[in-house]
Amino acid sequence: MATAEAGYPADDPLVADPKHFALEFENERVRVLRAKFGPREKAPMLGFPAMITVSVTDRDIKFTFPNGRTQRLFGRAGEVVWYEARRHQPENMSAKDYEGILILLKDSE
Repeated sequence: MATAEAGYPADDPLVADPKHFALEFENERVRVLRAKFGPREKAPMLGFPAMITVSVTDRDIKFTFPNGRTQRLFGRAGEVVWYEARRHQPENMSAKDYEGILILLKDSE
């Protein structure tokens, strides 16, 4: 397991999986990441705050949750989706690359 950096938990995507996640922008309200997965690539279990995602490519992603439950998500390039805060392990189920933009919301208080 990765160690925490800059106040973020060890399951933060940038700490735990820099191969698939890159920081695009950050301020006091949002953190914007770019996710890139090759065909059938999988990340470790990661923690995410509430977020909005924008798929750059078509999507066939499987999320595995800490309790073992899974969710499969299909979508088209350009689709925008809202997610509540959660931990999951993302996996690209497609034979094609996946790319998406994650807009992670920070606590505004």
